[in-house]
Amino acid sequence: MTTMIGYLRVSTEEQASSGLGLEAQRESIRRYADAHGWDVIWYEDAGLSAKSLDRPQLQAALTRLHSKKRDAAGIVVAKLDRLSRSVVDFASVLELARAQGWALVAIDLGVDTSSPTGELVANLMMSVAQWERRVIGERTSAAMQAAKRRGQRFGFPSALPETTGERLLKLRATHTLACTATRLNAEGLTTATGASWTANTVAKVQKRISAAMEAVVEA
Repeated sequence: MTTMIGYLRVSTEEQASSGLGLEAQRESIRRYADAHGWDVIWYEDAGLSAKSLDRPQLQAALTRLHSKKRDAAGIVVAKLDRLSRSVVDFASVLELARAQGWALVAIDLGVDTSSPTGELVANLMMSVAQWERRVIGERTSAAMQAAKRRGQRFGFPSALPETTGERLLKLRATHTLACTATRLNAEGLTTATGASWTANTVAKVQKRISAAMEAVVEA
């Protein structure tokens, strides 16, 4: 029997909302899994928003799928917004699933990369996300260049080269925190203190850089 990871999430505000509760999501996934003959391993993030992918249980699920001894064929969510409210973030997970060879299923949208039709829907979403990412990237790049001419920095720790920070952001577009740390270490890039990267340090540096970049873009 195929084993899938069932991922559940509710924010603090949504915990009591009709149709968004953990049990409603669990039941939807259970029905879909039964129809496909899947066994389900459950991961849930309660009281957390979907503004980013940096949620403990989601990252644990993605790390499990990345393991060389992977014991699950993919991840399934009842609704797309349980995984992410960002098309770009969702596309990043899709790219990760494709690169690592596991399935991603969003029941409400008919995305199921284990089937031809679901793969088609996923590809259409990928195209939209790539367009959105390019538009955002062009806007951010223009703002960064203008700020650099003014001598403004972007929140990089003083001893961290901008090239390292930019590499971190590029990796995070398609990699989990743990995978990003592994790649940075493999490429011989260190933190501002010269230490090896961990998932925690990647998250902290990304948050600092992103906040500074957003401030520049909004200025």
